[in-house]
Amino acid sequence: MDQRFSFIQGSSSLVISAIHDGHEVRKELKNLFSLDDAARLREEDPFTAIWTNNSDNRIIVHHSRFEVDVNRPRDKAVYQIPEDAWGLEVWKKPLPPEFLERSLRFYDDFYASAKIYFDELFSFHEKIVVYDIHSYNHQRDGKGKTADRFTNPDVNLGTGNMNRELWQTEVQTLLECFRNFDFKGRNLDVRENIKFKGGYFGKWLFEQYGDAICPISIEFKKIFMDEHTGKGFENDIRLISDMVHSSTYHVLNILNKTLDGQPN
Repeated sequence: MDQRFSFIQGSSSLVISAIHDGHEVRKELKNLFSLDDAARLREEDPFTAIWTNNSDNRIIVHHSRFEVDVNRPRDKAVYQIPEDAWGLEVWKKPLPPEFLERSLRFYDDFYASAKIYFDELFSFHEKIVVYDIHSYNHQRDGKGKTADRFTNPDVNLGTGNMNRELWQTEVQTLLECFRNFDFKGRNLDVRENIKFKGGYFGKWLFEQYGDAICPISIEFKKIFMDEHTGKGFENDIRLISDMVHSSTYHVLNILNKTLDGQPN
């Protein structure tokens, strides 16, 4: 079994991924980082793998995006200069070519595995929905200094990597499920393509499978954790899991009706 990532296959036509959940890095890189563990963790998406449990099809990357970022094009997948990584100086000195090549081999292995995985799923399903789950920071100016809410919704659905018109009903159903969920007595601010439209993984899925796939990049603002310490808020993490779970029934119901030729 590959220790860097997991592709778990079930019978559903929904895949849930957490490709930025990982924090591990291979041993040869550890002393080359100019960032400590806490600084790396802040830009990763901890706890997102928990939410993949809401489908029997799960993709989890266990190694850090600072080793290789599978949500970026190959030529940008290894952060090498501060502009690649939110202005952070990632390495003490430039990576030796052989180290860079080993990181890119990880990238290639991930996408080779993804192709096998989705080809197999499409041998059973005509269409597939993907929840590509991420999270994002909203206190970059310091603890307690929360970013403007107008441009930083609680949940951002990135739908830039699909035939949006074709998947209108599924996307709208997901939006409404999230918006109507009772999150500690309030409804979350859930909007589309405000913060992010989706990354390379979704673009790759659309390039490979076209209208047969609906890759939705789901970005949760880090209201479920302290983004500065990495500490998660257990109840909030559970509530988000419940919200994701409750949406899956409705989205798959719409998908099945579409496949059966029934009106939505």
